[in-house]
Order: sequence, then C-alpha cells, then structure tokens
Amino acid sequence: MEKYENNAFFWQKIDTLVSSCPLVISRKQGDRHPDYTNLIYPVDYGHLSETYGDTGVCVYKGSEKSQVKAIIIACDILKRDIDVKLLLGCNAEEEENVLRFLNQTDFQKTVLIRRGQELPSWAFTD
Repeated sequence: MEKYENNAFFWQKIDTLVSSCPLVISRKQGDRHPDYTNLIYPVDYGHLSETYGDTGVCVYKGSEKSQVKAIIIACDILKRDIDVKLLLGCNAEEEENVLRFLNQTDFQKTVLIRRGQELPSWAFTD
C-alpha cells in the first residue's frame, strides 16, 4: 500500500491557504480566554479571514518565520466538534505550550501532526 499521509502536497495546500488569506489576530499572547479566564494564550491566536466555518481556520502564531510546521486536531466533547488548528511559525517550545493550553480540560484533547517533506511515488509524473 502506498504511503499517503503527511505528504508535501498536503502542506503545499496549507501554505497556499495561509498565503492567500489575511491573518486576523483576535487574542494576543498573554490574553485570557473570554469564557474561561484561567486559560491564558501562550502565543497569538486568530483566524484566517475569508475562510469558512464558525470561526474560520484557527491559527496559533508563534515567534518564528511564518510557515505552518504543524497542525493540531482537537476533539471537544462539550461542543461535539473536531477542529483543525494551524501552528504558524511556532518553535518547539511554543508548540508544547499550545498543546498544554489546549489540553487543560477534560472536555477537549488534541494531537499534533508535524509537517513532512516526503513525496509519495504516485506524486511523480514523467
């Protein structure tokens, strides 16, 4: 079976989305969550404008060069929802802090998927 997961074409589409939609920061690093005041944002948080969904595509913006190096998939049993969040320019410490921030409650748990660079054999053409 061919390996389809985590290939470069997926991340290329993420890069295109990020470069074609303006980032709107709604919470700065250190801000408190509006509903759960014990939660403090570890990095800037916002969304890509001109995207769909309740809040658009969620983005956690770190301190490094603006490339999406990872995504987070969150399962929230209170909202009965699964959500994808982009980590834009986050270094390893910032990734860890975002994961810790998002996993603080028993109602939401997340996993992190790091960017891969490999191309599957089916991606090459003659």
